[in-house]
Amino acid sequence: MMFVLLMLLLSACTTLVNSVASQLTHEVTDPLTGNSLQCDSCPPGAYLLSSCSSTRKTECAQCPEGTFTHVWNYIDECRRCSVCGHNQVVKKECTADSDCQCECKPGYYYRKGFGMCVRHSECPSGQGVFTKGTPEKNTVCHVCSSNTFSDFSSALHNCTAHKKCIDAGLQMVLRGSTWHDSVCANCTELKDGGDYLKEIIPAFFVHHKMNKRLHRIVHKLLSENGKKQSTSELNDLELHAKISAWAASATAMQIRQLPDMLAKTLANGSGERLWTKLNHINAHLTQCGLGSVTEGMGRSA
Repeated sequence: MMFVLLMLLLSACTTLVNSVASQLTHEVTDPLTGNSLQCDSCPPGAYLLSSCSSTRKTECAQCPEGTFTHVWNYIDECRRCSVCGHNQVVKKECTADSDCQCECKPGYYYRKGFGMCVRHSECPSGQGVFTKGTPEKNTVCHVCSSNTFSDFSSALHNCTAHKKCIDAGLQMVLRGSTWHDSVCANCTELKDGGDYLKEIIPAFFVHHKMNKRLHRIVHKLLSENGKKQSTSELNDLELHAKISAWAASATAMQIRQLPDMLAKTLANGSGERLWTKLNHINAHLTQCGLGSVTEGMGRSA
């Protein structure tokens, strides 16, 4: 058995040596004698200028800038350096003995199924980044854990801890959820419930997808403020910016009327969810200062 193993090992070594030798030389016919000759090949970074003969050795030349050879060869010109594709950047510059290496530019990763670099996925509202994307891998998201939230989409940011109202000497009137922060009130300077609900309005519209209805909603909000503006050409980012601007200047009455307005634009479910938030706030405001709202015990929807 040992003899057989030694013979197999010897055979493998011989094959390897022959393979290496075949890469370092190449066979040509001597133009002077017609005999077969074994000529030296050219090393990586060079190309064949002229083969050997019975009177001279192989002559090689260095690859010009912008070209390369990465193996022993006997080709008559070097290969042209590759050019990085769409959404790619140079990871390693091309040299005489190696082609350039490309990778996806920041914010993109190589998706094998598409054969191209595509943008990293953003973690939606209510989720944070567990692992940031790389040029080779997409973003990995996770649902925000208890007492944390994310109120916007991002491919870079993790969840943020809810405010602790009690640390600021305030009372919690709306417990934070995965998509919005906690809302706090100063029990000595109470405001209308609509003023507190206002704090989560931008996050509400980001989290609750409304698709085409969002155009109608923004159009109606702007119309109520006397602004005749078409929203058909606005993208989602611009629509949400309009909502944020409206909420910042809206009165408490306008905020309290928002659930009914959503129902009229066929967003009944969203209107009900907003009513629920407002009812939670109003219920806690009536108990403000009594210590009835305990922080950190579950999350509102």
